[in-house]
Amino acid sequence: MSGPSELQEIYLDHAASTPLRPSARDAWLAAAERHHANPTGSHQAAREARRTLDRAREQVGAALGADPGEIVFTSGGSEADNMAVRGALGARGPEAVALTTEAEHHAVHDPVERSGGVFVGVDERGIVDLDALADVLRCREGDVAVVSAIAVNNETGSIAPLREVADIVRDLAPGAWLHTDAVQAPNWIDVAAETAGYDMISVTGHKVGSPVGTGVLVVRDGVELDPLIVGGGQERGRRAGTPDVAGAVSFAAALTETVEQREGSVERLRVLRDALIDGLVDRLGDRVEVSAARTNGDRSHIAAGIANVCIIGVQSEALLFLIDAEGVRASAASSCSSGAQDPSHVLAAMGVPRDVALGSLRLSLGHTSAASDVERAVDVIAESVGRLDRFGGG
Repeated sequence: MSGPSELQEIYLDHAASTPLRPSARDAWLAAAERHHANPTGSHQAAREARRTLDRAREQVGAALGADPGEIVFTSGGSEADNMAVRGALGARGPEAVALTTEAEHHAVHDPVERSGGVFVGVDERGIVDLDALADVLRCREGDVAVVSAIAVNNETGSIAPLREVADIVRDLAPGAWLHTDAVQAPNWIDVAAETAGYDMISVTGHKVGSPVGTGVLVVRDGVELDPLIVGGGQERGRRAGTPDVAGAVSFAAALTETVEQREGSVERLRVLRDALIDGLVDRLGDRVEVSAARTNGDRSHIAAGIANVCIIGVQSEALLFLIDAEGVRASAASSCSSGAQDPSHVLAAMGVPRDVALGSLRLSLGHTSAASDVERAVDVIAESVGRLDRFGGG
């Protein structure tokens, strides 16, 4: 293992937050230096700021397949998800319910759960059970206000069949708003094409290379939401607060670059992702299970840059500690509750046994990843597992 002075950071946590893109940094700095005025004002400086904000809105709309007026700037994905779920429920009244899958991000899962909503199961790949979705909608008798299905799972990388979900919802619950948490999606799929039938789409900036605190909710014309934040009337009354012009411009630059480069990035990062998984399997054998490909090994439904693996016989908390000390930055699909590590609700919904899920490790690649990162990560992880085996620290 390396000494501290020799460490080079290997960043494999892009699904959590990806490094700032130079284009986004430059856009932010230029806008921040130029626009000090509130874009909702009436004087010349305010009008100039508003024109810059409007151009950013147009760019984001073009990238997501939405009209500029359908773009609501937010502080990120969690706010956008909450706005979609809670806003739809608030607009429909006390009898309305929200429906989502058992493998959602907590920003959707928790507001649905707190409101007494309905959950639909997923299969062993982490993909929504379409038959179960149809069955639930047939039984709800029109009380569903919003249906939310994650586009690309933040833990496993599983890509949802968004068009099939939309067909089912439109057929069986035509009065429900349809939402997708597409926070992880712009890097991996054509969001504009896949979400063309959706009423609301959540996207955040720090997953595509703009600063934390930027994001949008696409709200199609005609969708009624009870706003989470009131008091100013901005964003057509859908979200009060002085708009962050520099943040919007930075987000637009990063999202545009992500969309333009996506095809090549997906091809490049799929090769690296597979090399990462295959390298771990070569070193650790059948102790390595790909969480979303446990049944037959098929990875075609998994986002190109996400590798969620379970390493049998170790606990991810201990493994993460060791690899972090060697400069490898990663995360686990788990959380700590009452001092005891519990498996991720996503892996539990997929039927991953608890003892296997406790060894989960999410390794995610992005625009700064290189082949040398993968080679180093495989060595560090394999050696760290060996250390845990020898000292019984797993």
